[in-house]
Amino acid sequence: MKALLSLAIGANLLFACAANTGASAQQTDNALTKSEVKAGWTLLFDGKSLDNFRGFHREEVPASWAIEEGAVALVGKGGGDILTKNEYENYELLLDWKIAEGGNSGVIYNVSIDPKYGATYMTGPEMQVLDNERHPDSKMGKNNNRQAGTLYDLIPVSAPAVKPAGQWNTAKLLVNKGHVEHWLNGKKVVEYQLGSPEWEALVKGSKFVSMPDYGRMKKGHIALQDHGDKVSYKNIKIRQL
Repeated sequence: MKALLSLAIGANLLFACAANTGASAQQTDNALTKSEVKAGWTLLFDGKSLDNFRGFHREEVPASWAIEEGAVALVGKGGGDILTKNEYENYELLLDWKIAEGGNSGVIYNVSIDPKYGATYMTGPEMQVLDNERHPDSKMGKNNNRQAGTLYDLIPVSAPAVKPAGQWNTAKLLVNKGHVEHWLNGKKVVEYQLGSPEWEALVKGSKFVSMPDYGRMKKGHIALQDHGDKVSYKNIKIRQL
């Protein structure tokens, strides 16, 4: 009987230790681990302030964007896109996003804020953020090249990777000397080279052909798109390469 009791106590202690180890290993939202700091990552959003962001063609963040439950969220109408205050050239970006049912947004990169451009997408390619199940864009375009994770309107995802509306997705964007990769929930879903013959052919056959500086910037700001639908972003961090 004593032996059985000792085994039971030992098993409970092992279970408790394993549970505590798992809890301590979990990443805290909107924070960097020691290894991330050592690797050169910078936190763009700490869950408390929007100091690293601004509006497009305005210095302040529009009131339609706010901090909600530890995330940057679009909570109003008509404010426009927000973007990083700093420009980036060669980098790796990580973030989590969650879209409302029927929602549409995007992460637009290499964006110029020159006043002659009326929108972020006039210069910056877009990693699509979408509710694939309900938004009509999911079935539009060529080969569904407007679904979540795509290079919007140009390159479809190589394999489905998005989670349903209301759930958090983890996205990675790699931009290095014109080589671009989109990752979604651990899968590389898009890969291309800016300025390549294949890129030029894609743009020529798209609506972006009317925008002469689209995809031409070697560096720029990173924008979170206001498409009028509820969207949230958190764990936004960047590492320059």
